[in-house]
Amino acid sequence: MAVFTPVDQGSLERLLREYALGDLVAFEGISSGIENTNYFVDTTEGRFVLTLFEKLSAEQLPFYLSLMHHLSQRGIPCPRPMPSRAGALLTSCQNRPSAFVTRLNGSDVRQPSPEHCEQLGSVLARAHKAVSDFTGSQPNLRGLSWWHETVPSVLPFLPEASQSLLRDELAQQQAFAESDVYTELPRGAVHADLFRDNVLFVQTDTRPLVSGIIDFYFAGVDHFVFDLAVAANDWCLSEQSAGTSAISPLHEEALLLGYERVRTLTDSERAAWPVMLRAAALRFWISRLYDWHLPRKASMLTPKDPGHFERILKARRDAKGRT
Repeated sequence: MAVFTPVDQGSLERLLREYALGDLVAFEGISSGIENTNYFVDTTEGRFVLTLFEKLSAEQLPFYLSLMHHLSQRGIPCPRPMPSRAGALLTSCQNRPSAFVTRLNGSDVRQPSPEHCEQLGSVLARAHKAVSDFTGSQPNLRGLSWWHETVPSVLPFLPEASQSLLRDELAQQQAFAESDVYTELPRGAVHADLFRDNVLFVQTDTRPLVSGIIDFYFAGVDHFVFDLAVAANDWCLSEQSAGTSAISPLHEEALLLGYERVRTLTDSERAAWPVMLRAAALRFWISRLYDWHLPRKASMLTPKDPGHFERILKARRDAKGRT
């Protein structure tokens, strides 16, 4: 959610005339994230987020917007795309495909507790069940084929030991993708980027509650257990274990408990859990290597340290498999 394409007040006011969202009151760029340009936009009718898509094409975007609409209609707390006066969910701003979505209440959590993890697990399982009748079919664009395509471009920047680790893990993931267990894993439309800064919470008198899942623009059809593993690799690092990149058993247990209260993991998903934790670490190591060594220009962009996920991958490879 960096600002790659600046938007001035006049352009935004002209864009708002295409919508029944009221008059512009205030707007500001959002500095976090690394893929799209995002602005908070306040109007006389409410609070919204404007996204200008920097990589995704107008042909790809209906999948993401339809998925958010589908989930919001089924009670999953996520942004709702706003139609223009002509009924379109997708428009254009500064020569970029663009969309307005509702801005949700709540804030992200920097140091999640096991209770946060349990709540997240439950909402994620609800989302996985909610897509049973979703007809979108776009694959995860940052999946295995993208890993194979991207690894050769980042290898020259790495020391020999890291090159060896990257090659070996990619080969093991390819072998797993050809296994019987892999073919049995349940699939559907998943978020695939459920980090702490993509989940909002509100605090009630008794417990924290998920108020929003945001930034669906890495979503795609993939395995539910991969989506869960992406979350675990970020949410289940306790403050004490973060330095070693180890999973906190208490946080992991809470995440899986919350999930299985809504949707029971299959035997194949349980068997795949250790390798999916590695797959999730590999995916973000590769993407962060790419953003670090081959960055795009943006006025508010700080690439994230790829070493974080290299350390997580090493820790997952060293850990005993969970059954």
